[in-house]
Amino acid sequence: MGENGGVLHLRLIVPADLTDVVVEQLAATPGVVHLVRGLGSAVQPDGEVVLCDVARESANEVIERLQDLGIHRRGAIMVEAIELVVSNQAEAAEASAPGEGANALVWEQLEARTRDEATLTASFLVFMAVAATIAAIGILLDSPILVIGAMVVGPDYGPIAALSVALVRRRGGHAFTALRTLAAGVLFAALVALVATLLFRLTSIAPDDYDIGERQLTAFIAHPDAMAAVVAVLAGVVGMLSLTQARSGALIGVLVSVTTIPAIGNKGAAAAFGSWGDVGGAAAQLGMNCTGLVVAGMATLLVQARTTKARPTRLSSSTRF
Repeated sequence: MGENGGVLHLRLIVPADLTDVVVEQLAATPGVVHLVRGLGSAVQPDGEVVLCDVARESANEVIERLQDLGIHRRGAIMVEAIELVVSNQAEAAEASAPGEGANALVWEQLEARTRDEATLTASFLVFMAVAATIAAIGILLDSPILVIGAMVVGPDYGPIAALSVALVRRRGGHAFTALRTLAAGVLFAALVALVATLLFRLTSIAPDDYDIGERQLTAFIAHPDAMAAVVAVLAGVVGMLSLTQARSGALIGVLVSVTTIPAIGNKGAAAAFGSWGDVGGAAAQLGMNCTGLVVAGMATLLVQARTTKARPTRLSSSTRF
């Protein structure tokens, strides 16, 4: 027996007039295994249920060909990740599929994941506001620990990654949604950080004589430099790879390496103290980081798509999708 984690499960609802064609072509496609037909008929939408597993490196081709047949319009294509498959047939299917499963990029899966994270919701705004407020407190106290904690709490990388994917895939509507979510989150979080800092001053929680321009450990947040740009680009590369390869540990590292949330909190805190130079510096830091993350994410996707693109199979045109 072999153990295989690079397999996706496909559950299809196929129109009756296309079922024979789909099953025949799935059976003839390298990387497809565990093909099941005859579980029964679907009601909404009408069709026949077809199941199969497919090696990750073949998934894009299979899904695109199913879409070419219009299965997603008249039926449905459902994709699920499988953590473990114990099957000699699955091992042989992955070996026969072109490319490497560990590096395979499944566009539909990535787009669905980033679209969900780019949706503007009340919880997204709350997380942004809480993260920016923690960052503002960290700046007032000159505490790097609180600033790092704010980076972890912040959900801002979701719409940034979604924007990168949408631009590469040329999805104008999805790109607009991601931009709207990011802009709304930044504005709302900065406003909350401003109001919170003003309340801290009014209640004497924040020291009145604290000069926000003389911070020692967190002053870098409002003073972007070339090194910050390099970090943003490197973080963008790692962040996108962590999404395409589902490595959550690396994604957490991205969240604590770029100063997007701290820059938002800094804008609010600096505005409350009337330090407009720091407001401008934090805005520049935020713009530089977001730009670096998006551009690096796009470049990573383009390179990854090119290097992991499946080689042509040896199937004849009559048997391929």
